[in-house]
Amino acid sequence: MNNNLIGIISLVIIIVLAQSIVIVKDTEKALLLKLGAFERTLEPGLNFKIPLMDTALKFEGRLRTLDTQPDRVLSSESKPLLVDSFVKYKIVDAETFYTSTNGGQDRVAEDTLQRRVRDKLRNEFGKRTLQEVVSGDRDGLMLSLKESLGEDSNELGVEIVDFRVKRIDFEREIRASVFERMKTERNRIAEELRAEGRELAEEIKADADKQRTIILANATRESEKIRGEGDAIATATYASAFNKDPEFYDFTRSLKAYKGTFNNKGDVLLLDPDSDYFKYLNKSDARP
Repeated sequence: MNNNLIGIISLVIIIVLAQSIVIVKDTEKALLLKLGAFERTLEPGLNFKIPLMDTALKFEGRLRTLDTQPDRVLSSESKPLLVDSFVKYKIVDAETFYTSTNGGQDRVAEDTLQRRVRDKLRNEFGKRTLQEVVSGDRDGLMLSLKESLGEDSNELGVEIVDFRVKRIDFEREIRASVFERMKTERNRIAEELRAEGRELAEEIKADADKQRTIILANATRESEKIRGEGDAIATATYASAFNKDPEFYDFTRSLKAYKGTFNNKGDVLLLDPDSDYFKYLNKSDARP
């Protein structure tokens, strides 16, 4: 009997202790309710509560993603656009989140955020033209949206970590005209680039032709100079050789002339026998 009583008492103690201990992870936000009313925020680690009187509520404290539905907004020129975006947020104040979302209901928080996202998108897009929205400062637009939404998020006890626009699309009635305008603009830019390329190519070609002319002129001048120097050296050499033995010089020149004149067997030359042309032939000794 005593053993049974001790077992029952031990079981009751274990149950009471189990209901008195609350373990909060680092990735969680938690608070303690006493008889349904907020008592205090629980820190990560081991916490204690009074069974049957206290209730611990835990919320996911890690980063969450709210993928909003595509919304129709107007640019500053009243051009309709379909904008698809998403928000990264996390709970930073468990008490505020609990009181502002009807007891910590995630659906209430996301509905509230989605309404605010829709309002911010309309406000920010309404300040910008279609050109600025499509091809302007997209990073600046998303930064403005993030800061604007973050100013109101404290009321929910959450922090807006990031706000991104995934897609901006045009409604069907203006899509064709916008695409045609974008095509025309791109063609204009492409033609300007081609014109600049052609102009640069002509400049490069003209410079290359100029350099070629200069190089050829310098080469011709240098070759004429070298040829003149060579001719001068050759003339000086011939003159020096002639001065050493003028008779022999005349003789060798005559031999070259004979060889060039009678190169072919059919060549005929009519000259006076007493001409200087036969000077050395006439002086040669007759052989039997």
